[in-house]
Amino acid sequence: MSALSTTDAVTTRSSRATPSDAIPLLQELIRSACVNDGSDGSGQEIRNVNVLRSYFEGLPVEIEIVEPLPSRANIIATLRGKTPGAPSLAFVGHLDVVPADPGGWSRDPFGGELVDGEIWGRGAVDMLNFTAAMAVAFRIVAESAANGTEQLDGDLVFVGSADEEAGSRYGMGWLVAKRPDLVLTDVAITESGGGIPLGPPDDRQVTVTSGQKGAASRKIRVRGESGHGSMPYAITSGALLAAQVVERLASHRTAVTLPNDNTWPNLLRALGITGSLLERLLDPATVDDALPETGQYARILHALSHLTISPNVVSAGTKANVIPGEGVVDVDIRLLPGQTGDDADRELALALDGMPGTVTIESVHDVLAVATNCTDALFTTIAEVIGEFYPGARALPVLTPGGNDARHYLTRDRPCYGFGLFSEAMDFAEFRRRFHGDDERIDAKSVEMCAAGYVRIAQRLSAHTA
Repeated sequence: MSALSTTDAVTTRSSRATPSDAIPLLQELIRSACVNDGSDGSGQEIRNVNVLRSYFEGLPVEIEIVEPLPSRANIIATLRGKTPGAPSLAFVGHLDVVPADPGGWSRDPFGGELVDGEIWGRGAVDMLNFTAAMAVAFRIVAESAANGTEQLDGDLVFVGSADEEAGSRYGMGWLVAKRPDLVLTDVAITESGGGIPLGPPDDRQVTVTSGQKGAASRKIRVRGESGHGSMPYAITSGALLAAQVVERLASHRTAVTLPNDNTWPNLLRALGITGSLLERLLDPATVDDALPETGQYARILHALSHLTISPNVVSAGTKANVIPGEGVVDVDIRLLPGQTGDDADRELALALDGMPGTVTIESVHDVLAVATNCTDALFTTIAEVIGEFYPGARALPVLTPGGNDARHYLTRDRPCYGFGLFSEAMDFAEFRRRFHGDDERIDAKSVEMCAAGYVRIAQRLSAHTA
């Protein structure tokens, strides 16, 4: 693998950045259409790298462009602090997006349109909104340092990473293995679920993602009989067996597993759940029956209280008139804290017990759940900034059911939070639905608030790390 690196230290721009700059920058990032379908040739993150390189032009910062593969590019910009050895902070935003089917959208998924105060497009929520806000905040802080207004004690690093949507092989995974000096700061902020205001104004809480579930990817192979498609009688084909696997996994119920701390009841109360429904959701024996009554929150609450199993890719056969002997099902399993791949395999064994044919389960990869304890200076700073935007509001640590680049910090005992401020127009359940969904969009006020919040966090972190 080759890496192209450039380092620049130049003068500042003549015009001053403001948080509202994040809105047109987000539109530009969406229009780059850096679609990552998992193949090496997709992504083409160099397009968004070039957008950001142009945006950072003229700042007194060090910029490196790293390409593990041609066009699979990462941009790392570093603003040096005034005190060598002072704690460093990274803003970590990925540049790629998942595919979008235009047939399911009301607007062009890569148009980046601003309509009725909302920016539409793939990546508007995951996570180009955060990436744009981080870039603008980075530029504002760098301009303040250049003109002598305020210089941070520690380094501030902006990371625009590739390939997050397909495992970070050419993004943070590559960078932490090959160039940890560029990206492994003392603390970091990235994406996922943080910043949603919950509850009434007199008892408001704002979510901060403090950890993520683990993952156990499995490939299930089922072997039956092959034959001619004109004579299917009494043949249990690989296609039929694969369908049975999907049906069994979809109907299998894993046990309720609630956290040992207060995060579960705190989240339920913040969502406005009270009375007998709250009591039933606090009891593992009645959670499953109570979940449907939570309405739009049922999917996220189920994910945060269960090992989940999702059969997502099914394949069998190569020709319409040939009965396939083998079927394959790729399964996405998500683990709660304390669970391992062994727990995933036990659940699969229970669900598939008694299956006809030959069943083989292959382990693709296991990643344990990770979290931080929310006692560090960065969490304290985030909590204070929350209170400034929403007076009286408290920070509410939450787990995210998905994975992201935070794990590269959390597995190395470096606090990393998923956080970005949102306006009251953003609903917690709707925010989750828009991840990888049709008609993905974000309100412009949230993007601007996010950028302003990142500026305050960077400027005030030093006060808690002195």
